[in-house]
Amino acid sequence: MTSPILVIGATGKVGSRIVAKLEAQSRPVRGASRRSTPAFDWEDDATWSPALAGAEAVFVAFMPDLAARGAPEAIAKFAEKAIAAGVKQVVLLSGRGEDNALRSEAIIQASGLGYTIVRASWFNQNFSDGVFLPAVLEGFISLPAGNRKEPFIDVDDIADVAVAALTDQRHLGQLYDVTGPRLMTFAEAAAEISAAAGHPVTYAHIALPDFHAALVPEVGAPTADFLRDLCEEVFDGRNESLSNGVQRALGRQPRDFADYCTAMAATGIWKRAA
Repeated sequence: MTSPILVIGATGKVGSRIVAKLEAQSRPVRGASRRSTPAFDWEDDATWSPALAGAEAVFVAFMPDLAARGAPEAIAKFAEKAIAAGVKQVVLLSGRGEDNALRSEAIIQASGLGYTIVRASWFNQNFSDGVFLPAVLEGFISLPAGNRKEPFIDVDDIADVAVAALTDQRHLGQLYDVTGPRLMTFAEAAAEISAAAGHPVTYAHIALPDFHAALVPEVGAPTADFLRDLCEEVFDGRNESLSNGVQRALGRQPRDFADYCTAMAATGIWKRAA
C-alpha cells in the first residue's frame, strides 16, 4: 500500500487546497489539524508522532506563522520526530522576508530530510478567505504598510507548487520563492478589488500602535501582538521584488491579481448585504 501524503494544516488556506488537489489526482492523502483523527497540534508535540506515522512525504504549514517566536525551535523538534517516524521528504511553507522563517528553512535544509521550500508573502486570498474580508465588505482596508509594494501571490499557485513538490522528486532540494507577476501597493490592490466587487474599497495607512490597538478587541492581545510584530518586520520594503518560483516549479506564469479579483467577485463573496 502506498504511504499517504501528510498535509499538516489541512484546514488552512493552502493546506485545504493541497488536500483537494491531491485527492483530484487520486493520491493517498491524510489531512492533519487540531480537529483531525489523529490530531496534530503545534502546541502539543505529543500529537506529532501519531500524525506522522506511516507518512513518507509531508507538507508543513506552521501555525500561526514561521515568523512567530519559538517557531525555529518547534521546527527543529518536528524534524527530529519526522525522521524518527520514517518521513523522507518535507515541503515547508515559509514566509518571505521573515527572519524566523529563514532560520526554520535552514533547520530543515540541514536536518537530513529531503526538502522543498516554498517561500511566499501576502496571499491574494487574505482579502477573501481571511481576516480582511470584513474590511473589504466595509470598503476600508487599513494596514501599517504605507505605500510599500507587495508581490501578491495566489494561494492556488502556492498549492500547485507544493503538490508538484510532493509528487515529483525533481523538486527535491529546491527553494521556490513564489510571487505574483507584478508588484502592487495596497492602495492599488484595493482599487482592483473595488472595480471587481462593484462597490468602493479604499486603503489607508495606519500607524503601527493604532493598528495594534484596533486589533486587540477584535482578535485578542496575543494575536494582535503577533500581527503587529509581523507587520513591523515585513513592511519595510524587503519584499518589494518579484521572483520566478512559480515559473521554475510549474513552467507557467503565476496568476495575476486582477484575475483573482474577477474570480472572487463572480462567487459573490464581496457582495454586500442588502
